[in-house]
Amino acid sequence: MSTAASLGDMSADEFRAHGHAIVEWIARYMEHPERYPVLARVAPGDIRRALPAEAPDSPEPFDGILADFDRILMPGMTHWNHPGFMAYFATSASGPGVLAEFLSAALNQQAMLWRTSPSATELEAVALGWLRRLLGLPDSFAGVIYDTASMSSLHALAAAREAAVPHVRRLGLAGRADVPRLRVYCSDQAHSSIDKGVILAGFGHEALRRIPCDAEFRLPPDALGAAIAEDRSAGVLPVAVVATVGTTSTTSVDPVAEVAGICEAEGLWLHVDAAYAGAAAMLPEHAHILAGAERADSLVVNPHKWLFTPFDLSAFFCRRMDVLRQAFSLVPEYLRTPEAAANLMDTGVQLGRRFRALKLWMLLRYFGADGLRGRIRHHVGLGRQLARWVDAHPDFERLAPAPFSVVCFRARPRGREWSEAGLARLNEAILARVNASGEVFISHTALHGRFALRAAIGNLQTTERHVARAWELVQEALDAELA
Repeated sequence: MSTAASLGDMSADEFRAHGHAIVEWIARYMEHPERYPVLARVAPGDIRRALPAEAPDSPEPFDGILADFDRILMPGMTHWNHPGFMAYFATSASGPGVLAEFLSAALNQQAMLWRTSPSATELEAVALGWLRRLLGLPDSFAGVIYDTASMSSLHALAAAREAAVPHVRRLGLAGRADVPRLRVYCSDQAHSSIDKGVILAGFGHEALRRIPCDAEFRLPPDALGAAIAEDRSAGVLPVAVVATVGTTSTTSVDPVAEVAGICEAEGLWLHVDAAYAGAAAMLPEHAHILAGAERADSLVVNPHKWLFTPFDLSAFFCRRMDVLRQAFSLVPEYLRTPEAAANLMDTGVQLGRRFRALKLWMLLRYFGADGLRGRIRHHVGLGRQLARWVDAHPDFERLAPAPFSVVCFRARPRGREWSEAGLARLNEAILARVNASGEVFISHTALHGRFALRAAIGNLQTTERHVARAWELVQEALDAELA
């Protein structure tokens, strides 16, 4: 029976019993994630209607709560841990990462100040230092952990604004005759979080200038340089450029070194969004993808994407951390402490900070650098295998390069003329059939106006068998549509 009627917490004995049961449940789940359909089999509103509208007045036994978790909530789960999950960039919850989250929740650290958690504060610096060196970045980059790349990029843009606009922290942007229109640049393949960051940082959405990509979906340096010159001549103040290493749709890699040269010549902040593909720089054969990144002002890579860290953990590296602190540091009297130590609260919007570094530290130790490299290399190989299968099939075509483990392609059957609208409808139907199987979940994107199927391989448990099955389901769906 629950002891929640008392004024204390769940008893240690009850916690121990339920904790063992939950660990066993998690172990079974992680051992056989394919027991579940990868996509939830519910309709909008089903979960909400199955739950009471109000919280209970009286305590309920934890066994009953867990039973409802299984009965009501599990059918509404989309299983990101499923080896057939190939829709978006993977967020594998590895065993060591899950156990670290368990410990982190129990310790309940709030690392706003060094003194509120010395271990969380200093371990964050250590774990990020390990990761920085694995990525080949110089020690001139300091690191801080945020929740997602969206927040990391927002902080980069705020730091760029701090560097470019005099007294912006004190005076803001509005109504200032001494501040012209501002501009931020990226390719038309950059993530939508850059749009949101520009909006939230007060630049205004029109301040973002998206440069049309080249044939390989990269930011063209010549076009970037021309856009900056055009804006300067029109009285607009260029502030920052965002280069992407592993764009969301195609995982293309912008020419970072050339973009860095432009930013240095123009005095612009360079932020590198390497949220997905940055981890691949750990592999010697892929280290070139971050060539020039050592000249950037900031960079983000998400261990919760391709380093098997349970969501969420975004590693933000900055070569000008003093500017970031200048933009955000605010210390009221009740948060002043005598220690000569850096406080994480000074590096961003949020005051409270979770002990996210624990899971990164644990999994880096558990898998080791070589173990992580081997798993990433395995996924790249699976992506190349799928690309070869697509290229060899006369009724399919690949629509973008596949430098990592994401393949963009579409069906284009022989023997008849197809309009773009007709091909879009055909491939939409294929997508729906594949995702209805319960075995695989893939996504789509649009590339130069063409509807593309998109398979993103990166789950810790995905093998060639799963990729082969996904490819088989795509071919079967095409046959069914043409029958």
